[in-house]
Amino acid sequence: MFNFFKDKFKKVLSKFSKKIEEEIEEVPKPEEVKEEVKEKPVEEKKIKEKLKEEKKKVEQAKEKPKEEKREVKELKEEIKRKVKEKPTEEGKKEIEKVFEKEEKPEKVEEIKEQLVEEEPEKKKGFFQKITEVISKKELSEKQFDDLFFELEVVLMENNVALEVIEKIKQDLKQELVEKPILRKKVKDTIIKTLKKSLNELFIVDKINIVEKANEKKPFIICFVGINGSGKTTTIAKICKLLQKNKLKCVIAAADTFRAASIEQLQIHADKLGVRMIKHDYGSDSAAVAYDAIKYAQAKKQDVVLIDTAGRLHSNVNLMDEVKKLVRIAKPDLTLFVGESITGNDCVEQAKKFNEIVGIDGIILAKSDVDEKGGAAISVSYVTKKPILYLGTGQEYDDLKEFDPGLIISGIGL
Repeated sequence: MFNFFKDKFKKVLSKFSKKIEEEIEEVPKPEEVKEEVKEKPVEEKKIKEKLKEEKKKVEQAKEKPKEEKREVKELKEEIKRKVKEKPTEEGKKEIEKVFEKEEKPEKVEEIKEQLVEEEPEKKKGFFQKITEVISKKELSEKQFDDLFFELEVVLMENNVALEVIEKIKQDLKQELVEKPILRKKVKDTIIKTLKKSLNELFIVDKINIVEKANEKKPFIICFVGINGSGKTTTIAKICKLLQKNKLKCVIAAADTFRAASIEQLQIHADKLGVRMIKHDYGSDSAAVAYDAIKYAQAKKQDVVLIDTAGRLHSNVNLMDEVKKLVRIAKPDLTLFVGESITGNDCVEQAKKFNEIVGIDGIILAKSDVDEKGGAAISVSYVTKKPILYLGTGQEYDDLKEFDPGLIISGIGL
């Protein structure tokens, strides 16, 4: 199921992700910055080397006064000795000069203070530079639109409705445009957003036919759709499902327009062992439905299944006939049966039937041979009606309850 779509979608999605990655510069996380700091970058090493040199100077400065003190002491003694011998003005000046030199040693404390002030300043500058290295380049709306184009084409090729494509585009845009994002997180973000977006396509109230059928007797279900959509076979499948749940059914052959439609439905009724109410070809289809309901009431049947003539949604006269049948039969459920493989046509048909007749739910026939999947993805979102079942073969048990997860995994997400 959906193999063609899956293959093309996978390729274009990978390409789309890579292109966005190329447009976005990586923004390191705080943890990554910490790791970089731990690795002792070149700048930090240079600072530490400079600090070591300054400390050496301090040590040397500390040693100098000691040597000078020794020299001064020796000079003092010599001068004292000379002064005793000859206390002249010249001798006094020499003494003052020596003592002045002793009182002005190199400013060791000042050097220390300077280093203490310099060290935190240099460290602060280093961290500031690391922060500046963290570059943030956001994806613009124009860049996104250009990159999305190929993905848009693949969605259209696979019969995804324009309304759905626009929704997916806006959802992705919201997550990717003008937002800082790590390059390595781009693909994960795209897949996560796509899954969320697709799941939202199916947020409509579900209908459990079996539960509903147990709430009212007789429960009336009317099936509508165009010719060749698999409507007759689907009626037989639903009948089988209800029988499995101990519900008695009667079938109304209200398709009095198509040749051999009554005989075809009769074969299914005989196989299933249920009563079928029929009139002649060309008779009023609403009258057939009415008679079937009366029979069900008299014979205490649980469910009435009404077949209708397949017609194009564009044929106004035939659509009016369906409206008349629905008005008289007052079905509890009106189900649209569409051919999954017809893609956008199926979506358009469901939309028109919903506008003209009013539908409650959708059954997609021939889903097992649908390579594209556009109808399954789009029809519920466009009509705001739930998909109840997928037809997956010709046997009566080939009816699968609809699960959005099947669709999402079917296209490779």
